[in-house]
Amino acid sequence: MKVLVAFLANSLTNFVIGLLVAKYLGPEEYGRFALAFSITAVVQTALFDWLRLSATRFYSSKVRETQPVVRASLDLSFWCMTGGLALTTLLFGLFGPTLDFNGDLLLLALLIAVVNGLYDYSTALVRARFEDGLYWRLVFVKNVLSLALTGGGALLFHSAAVAMTGVVIALAGTVVAARASLADTHARPRAARRQMVAALVGYSAPIVAAHLLYQAIPLATRSVVADVYDFAETGQFALAFDLGMRAIQALGSALDVLLFQIAVAAHENHGSYRARRQVGRNMAIVLALLLPACVGVYYVLPSIELLIVPSQYRGPFSHYLDLQLPGLFAMGMILFGVNPVFQIAKKTAPMIAAALVAAAAGLALLAVLPWGKDASNLALAQCGAYVAALVATLIFAARENPFWPRLRDIAATIAATLGMALALAPLRDLEPGIATLLLQIGLGGAIYGGLTLAFDTAGLRGETLAWVKRRQEQTS
Repeated sequence: MKVLVAFLANSLTNFVIGLLVAKYLGPEEYGRFALAFSITAVVQTALFDWLRLSATRFYSSKVRETQPVVRASLDLSFWCMTGGLALTTLLFGLFGPTLDFNGDLLLLALLIAVVNGLYDYSTALVRARFEDGLYWRLVFVKNVLSLALTGGGALLFHSAAVAMTGVVIALAGTVVAARASLADTHARPRAARRQMVAALVGYSAPIVAAHLLYQAIPLATRSVVADVYDFAETGQFALAFDLGMRAIQALGSALDVLLFQIAVAAHENHGSYRARRQVGRNMAIVLALLLPACVGVYYVLPSIELLIVPSQYRGPFSHYLDLQLPGLFAMGMILFGVNPVFQIAKKTAPMIAAALVAAAAGLALLAVLPWGKDASNLALAQCGAYVAALVATLIFAARENPFWPRLRDIAATIAATLGMALALAPLRDLEPGIATLLLQIGLGGAIYGGLTLAFDTAGLRGETLAWVKRRQEQTS
């Protein structure tokens, strides 16, 4: 439970920092910031994300004691990848062509990719060992430093470069402060083995390739927006997607922190059958939370925009987010619901094919959708790409003979979401504000929660009652 609380606190802090940066940078400078961070995401995914994925799947307290080769191989690989990136950057700076994008922001984007890759890898190790206290400390220190340095840098200097420098210092400082707790005494560099690296890369490479394609889609769309319109429009476009994706990832990742590790533990202790059953149940839980969340956002968006979105972004924010909500739901289901089917089976190649379908669908939509006074066609193309990817992922997953969620759980989730939507529809026309938002959240949550418990969707009624009973026993 500490891990879940820490993860939710981390997500909330990131959300607040994103809003602060957008507010104090303004649309144009935030457009540069967002484009640079898209570069960070692509580089980090390509070079370092396989470390996090491998640690999540193959590292544990038991492995830490009995197979130091796993940690040693991962650690040495990180430093080799970092050295390779530094050398490539130096050679490109000396002999490469001149780029249109700001060179300082590009260098900072690469540096953030390194330190954020190290931070994500470190927290994955801690989660895999179920060290809740250490995970909480890492998240707390990172959030405090990020709020002060990144948010403060944007507030005082109104500069994307300063804000990004704050990100670098916050992430690096967090890992350095916890280096003693993160160390494995037996995982020396000499224990690393090329065969182990090859095995870990073989598992992770298809996932990384798929994620890379998914990350390339927003990078490409932002680049087009900046080229066709300007950086101010890029900022408007990016903020809607960034905050929407952060919300989806916060909810999905908070579940994934617990659910996927449970599936991995089931595979390690009880075999493939139990793990596959757990993945099927996890998928039902992810659907039961993501679907009403995305539908609910549509109804509360006017109040959300008024209360938390900086005034420079209002109007375009809700417009772009409305267009992209189905795609955000699709990405959440892919990452946290369906992809674990391939990860548990250790057959991750189909994930690349699904991402290629996404890229092809996005290009096809961009070719047929008309251009207008804003980037609506790009938002729709990006949304359609992710929806197509979900359909393809489900088709490929069916070949692995998975345990799907029960039809009654799917039907119950849809019915409860429809009930919530019917209750919220008349409230969307109310004057936006805190009172309207609280009414919408209270009514929607009560209706959806009540129907979910009544239907016992994904066994959540039993889980809820068991949790209440444990709390009562602890307090008595």
